[in-house]
Formats: sequence, C-alpha cells, structure tokens
Amino acid sequence: MSVEVGDRAPDFELQDQHGAPVRLSDLQGRKVVLVFYPLAFTSVCHGELSAIRDELVPAAEGDVEVLTVSVDSVFAHRAWADREGYTFSMLSDFWPHGEVARAYGVFDEEKGIALRGTFIIDGEGVIRWKIVNAIGSARDVTEYQKVLTHL
Repeated sequence: MSVEVGDRAPDFELQDQHGAPVRLSDLQGRKVVLVFYPLAFTSVCHGELSAIRDELVPAAEGDVEVLTVSVDSVFAHRAWADREGYTFSMLSDFWPHGEVARAYGVFDEEKGIALRGTFIIDGEGVIRWKIVNAIGSARDVTEYQKVLTHL
C-alpha cells in the first residue's frame, strides 16, 4: 500500500535514538519532513543525513520537525547520531520490522529495508509532497526546502 499526496499521513509511534517514543500525531500543527533511508553507516545515507544536518535543519523554520526512519535499531541510531552530530530524531522501524515503511509504501520486501522515500506533511497531517528514490539514488535536500517555503 502506498500513500499519495493529499492522503492523511499514517500515524505511528517509534523510538528515537535516545529510546524516547515519537508519535506523528503529537506533532499536529507542525510541518514534518519524514525521511526514510535504507541503513545507518552507509555512504549514500551518510551524505543525505549530513545534508539534512548541515543544510535543512539550520534553514528550517521553527514549525518544522525532521524525522528520519530506518529499520536499524535504536542503538545503531544512537551510535551514528553521536558520531555524526545528528540532532534530529532518528526513528527505529526495527520491530515489527519495517511496519511504518510498509504503511508509507516504501519498504523493499526483498531486501528488508526502506527505500529512499521522503514525505512532507502539513500541520493538519496531510501529505503535501513526496518523492521515492531507488536505494542507490540520493535525494536533493534543496527540494525539501523549496516545498517547505510554499507550505
């Protein structure tokens, strides 16, 4: 099942890199950039998350929340966040394995990891923009910034 622009974003609750629960519906009233990525400590993912850290987060307005999601464990996310200085929420879709990625239609059943899917969700919980790239194809963070300025 895939979600499309104009659909209500499926709600979820996942643990961040500190073990704290993060529920999408608790972010009502804020814009959310929801970024699925395949695996921590990989080169393309490192480039994308570093661009989020260096370009998107500093430019984002106060009502924007960045959530990144992979099937890695909370412990892997914590180690990677600490090493790279990632301060945004890194959510673990570890168990049930890939359940949130499936809900958004970005889970690769054969490989057991998320595709590179990004969803921008408005303050009412509606998906306003999405892009899904192949596992090996990096996304352009400047596109996120363009979309956010028009919301």
